[in-house]
Amino acid sequence: MITYKQSFNENNLESITISGHALFAPYGEDIVCAAVSTAVIMTVNAIEKLNEKENIKVDLKEGYVKITVCKLTKVVKGLLENLIYSLDDIKRQFPKYLKEE
Repeated sequence: MITYKQSFNENNLESITISGHALFAPYGEDIVCAAVSTAVIMTVNAIEKLNEKENIKVDLKEGYVKITVCKLTKVVKGLLENLIYSLDDIKRQFPKYLKEE
């Protein structure tokens, strides 16, 4: 199962951590893992493309990603909120494979 967690500091988003494997299907065929990975990669790429990369720190390992907010700009906030919205949507469709902590 994949889990995701938001951390806040005084109501401001501080980080998003996503970890685990969905195990929905065999490696290379797992649509839940693919959906979560795509949402994360698109978010980080959009932040980078919009010249906001210095405002986040990304720690990426096998089955783990943590996006830490260095500076919560309007762009970073909006894109990270969209990431959570996307993860919530995937969770609604595949509740056995993705959950929020």
